[in-house]
Amino acid sequence: MAFSQPLPKSLSPSRLADFQACPRRYQHASIERIPQPATYATAKGRFVHYVFENLFLLPADERTIERTREFVAPAIDTVLDEQVRSDLSLDEAMLEKMLGETHEIIDAYFAMEDPRAIASEGVELRLGVTVNDTRLFGILDRLDRDADGNLVIVDYKTGALPNRNFDSQTFANAELYALLCQAKLGETPSKIRLLYVSHGESVERNVTDVVIQARSNAATNAWKKIQRFYDDGDFPATPSTNSCRFCAFKDICRKNGVPVPFR
Repeated sequence: MAFSQPLPKSLSPSRLADFQACPRRYQHASIERIPQPATYATAKGRFVHYVFENLFLLPADERTIERTREFVAPAIDTVLDEQVRSDLSLDEAMLEKMLGETHEIIDAYFAMEDPRAIASEGVELRLGVTVNDTRLFGILDRLDRDADGNLVIVDYKTGALPNRNFDSQTFANAELYALLCQAKLGETPSKIRLLYVSHGESVERNVTDVVIQARSNAATNAWKKIQRFYDDGDFPATPSTNSCRFCAFKDICRKNGVPVPFR
């Protein structure tokens, strides 16, 4: 079939991950733009990101735990809009749960680091570059400058701690951010730090030129396939246990005869 919707002009780390997991997911999300209902996990993630984004917009000496808690109330109206509330069937009990978990996360975060001592180079930093005819775009949660003067990519995570046997998957998105920094800012970050704020733990990985080149090649190759599938009018579905488990488009695929392994 021919798509009536235009092909996106750029590829983000999250959309690259969609495509690598299943090209049909990319089609539904990025070309057809079928709405993906909010879940408790995604809403909570956006809620916590809002709080920490606003924390780091404050002058360094004002980044206290008390000021951080002040951003929880406005997050309710900003993040939990009417559509999100409908998707979640949000009631008072669910809201109280989210607020309680957010305050626990704030406590855990302040046990991890003192934000007053952080030299932040940017918050929600938007970077767009073209690499090998592939337009890449990403938004960094935080870009820091460490004590040695090196850039550090920082990403907040509200989910479960990762299995360190699969670091290549855990750091894949953030390593593409490193490519964006290198191409846009002319400086390669020295490391990536993922803050698992629900658990009060962080995991780090050094950035190497080999990894950046690998991520660049992966993005370029994926974009070529995306363009070909778009021209062909078909993005193949590649159902699997991992790709289908939390996919928002399972019912659509199932109706189209795709053997989705989950109900």
